[in-house]
Amino acid sequence: MKDYGLVSIIMPNYNCAKYIAQTIESVLVQTYSHWELLIQDDCSTDDSLKIALEYAVRDARIKVQVNEKNAGAAITRNNAIRRSQGVFLAFLDSDDLWLPEKLERQLTFMAMNHCYFSFSRYEHIDENGNSLGLQAKVIKHLSYRKMMMHCWPGCLTVMYKQDLSHKIYAQDIKKNNDHALFLQVLRHYKVGMGMNECLALYRVRKGSISRNKFAVIKPYIVVMHKFEGHNLFIAYMCMLTHVFIKIFCKYQKIRPERSCVMKPGNMHAYGKL
Repeated sequence: MKDYGLVSIIMPNYNCAKYIAQTIESVLVQTYSHWELLIQDDCSTDDSLKIALEYAVRDARIKVQVNEKNAGAAITRNNAIRRSQGVFLAFLDSDDLWLPEKLERQLTFMAMNHCYFSFSRYEHIDENGNSLGLQAKVIKHLSYRKMMMHCWPGCLTVMYKQDLSHKIYAQDIKKNNDHALFLQVLRHYKVGMGMNECLALYRVRKGSISRNKFAVIKPYIVVMHKFEGHNLFIAYMCMLTHVFIKIFCKYQKIRPERSCVMKPGNMHAYGKL
């Protein structure tokens, strides 16, 4: 297997004891093995930190650190990015899952297309790991302007090449911090590319922002106006476009036989869901 360089996997965690073991296992079974898993715990009060530390003892590529105080998703991601040493950054929340060939196929795609920012399709699953019959669509080419209109990449599928001497960090906001981060990355790289292939599983949990398409309206305007510096008119137009795409264009219904969850060899490798 070709070695494309070290991939730093950014995994923020807060109280995901029910899921984090399967999430870590989905990294351990990756066909591309040159990675470091940087688990950043945000002062969890359940057993998730204990579980993560047990895995770290078993595999030196897994590195666990705890925030000094509960700080939220953005700061937690930044703390992990700060200690990353990889040529590439990839993102995986502690309740989501990767398919086994995710890293290898994505790195190969990036090398073949001379691409520095990529993302793929992903499928929605419920809290028990059952497919919800929806996959997120991708667009082939993603520019900064298109990213203003909608956050096309799912965070769990994003990978980009990073400059270790000039790292890019997330804005300290509670929601849409991944959108703000990827906007900054696209300012730098100008264009990203989407893989029309499902490589990850996004877990939709009760109370998840994914269940409320309108909960992102205010945070979206904050990102576009406060952090990206666009005037309020442009910010509101981008927000309206974002809501329209999310409701009518973003997801595709799939038949059971096309589900990533059901494909032999994809899921059983890291335990029954």
